[in-house]
Amino acid sequence: MRKIVNFIVFQAAWFAAVLGAAHGMPWLGVIAVPLALALHLALSPDWRPELLLALGAAATGFVFDSILIAAGMFSPVPYILPSPFSSLWMVMLWVNLATTMNVSMGWLSGRYALAAVFGSIGGPVAYYSGAQLGAMTRLPDAGGLVGIGVAWAIALPLLYRAAAGINARYGGPGKA
Repeated sequence: MRKIVNFIVFQAAWFAAVLGAAHGMPWLGVIAVPLALALHLALSPDWRPELLLALGAAATGFVFDSILIAAGMFSPVPYILPSPFSSLWMVMLWVNLATTMNVSMGWLSGRYALAAVFGSIGGPVAYYSGAQLGAMTRLPDAGGLVGIGVAWAIALPLLYRAAAGINARYGGPGKA
């Protein structure tokens, strides 16, 4: 049941952030994702590793997206931070992703090559979907989608490796 709740809350927070940005309310994701994270932490057997993973994902996402933005691969609706820095609502999407890594997407744990493949496809699909919903001021072209795919093929396995280290320190993730 926890996996189902995790997946539904993840989707709701993702749409809140993306549609909020698309409709002139980029602050909506900055509110929705921390609420989703709070629920996730409350449902987790040990909230500490989950919070560390969320903070690590936020930092990773900020760096990766800022590099992609600076490289001209896409331009999100700005919020708080000026370009080429990642918008805060986009950083929240990385936090949102972290809430799934030990639960509904826990099946990728330890499968770094599969995480790279999943990231190389899922990253561009998510960014393109967000762009189509209006959350970007400049949509990614084919080269931008390839760059996003490469970035995610690196970032997602890195996050899973970080999760493994954090989970090892705290005795492993809570199983749903």
